[in-house]
Amino acid sequence: MIVVGDLTLDVVLSPGRALKTGTDVPGIVRLRQGGSAGTTARWLGRLGARAQLLCSVGRDGPGRALIEAVRSDGVVVRATRVAGRPTGRIGVLVAADGERSFVADRGAADHLSPADLRAAWFKAIELVHLPLYSLVGEPLGSAGREAVRLARDAGAAVSLDLASVGPLLANGRPAALALVRDVAPDVLLATAAELSALLDSPNWAVLGARALAFAPVVIVKRGGNGATVHLLDASGASITFDVATKPLPAADTTGAGDAFDAGFLIGFAESRRSGRSTPALLRRAVLAGHRAAARQLSAPRPELDLR
Repeated sequence: MIVVGDLTLDVVLSPGRALKTGTDVPGIVRLRQGGSAGTTARWLGRLGARAQLLCSVGRDGPGRALIEAVRSDGVVVRATRVAGRPTGRIGVLVAADGERSFVADRGAADHLSPADLRAAWFKAIELVHLPLYSLVGEPLGSAGREAVRLARDAGAAVSLDLASVGPLLANGRPAALALVRDVAPDVLLATAAELSALLDSPNWAVLGARALAFAPVVIVKRGGNGATVHLLDASGASITFDVATKPLPAADTTGAGDAFDAGFLIGFAESRRSGRSTPALLRRAVLAGHRAAARQLSAPRPELDLR
């Protein structure tokens, strides 16, 4: 599998109590590997898949450290080192309930270009995965679209994760709808909030059916409430079912959605090999996604080694 997109340095701020303007509060500050694409690729590697990450970083210490961290999980990292741009950095403010807010300084992360991609990398690839970030910004957006073209030429499936409401709607809803329609993913992954924002509807009952106009398989991630699968069967009829998960307490939910994607996509690729995406096979894939997300939430997260 190939994952295209961001590999960044996360600066994670976990205040021990409510922030107060103009003064300090105790807490924990950690430096970690970040980037939706980078995290998904690492989990693919950890779960035993043959994975490549196509990304761009700066010619700096954080960039070198990030590449080595992802390689440590068996991922082939094809990184463009961008002169004059720092490796992307994301400030992550973690609230008491584990949810996060972000400040993005994307730096070199948006500077992967179509010329950096090689058709040979896509030969015999089953699936190419892109977070929404890989289709906005330039030249990364053009590189993402080129990766989709190369995937189609190679007969690979394409998966798209809507990732974040802000970047999704940055150029307006019509542009977002056109972007997803042009990619025409084989599977679309999103939270309920992201899907609601894309389709401009709070009506949960109709969101899934409308989303099937963009992809034959739609996975709605609902955190501790599990996931909902929307599927078009061979006759074109829609099928909807829920897959529950056990809620876990989490001080920081960063990366759980990306880990879910990795677990699910391995199962989804297996279903494609069988020639069909049946409810039973997709349920198994979603359960694999839940297991990977649970591991992300419960496993220790060492700091990035910048030495």
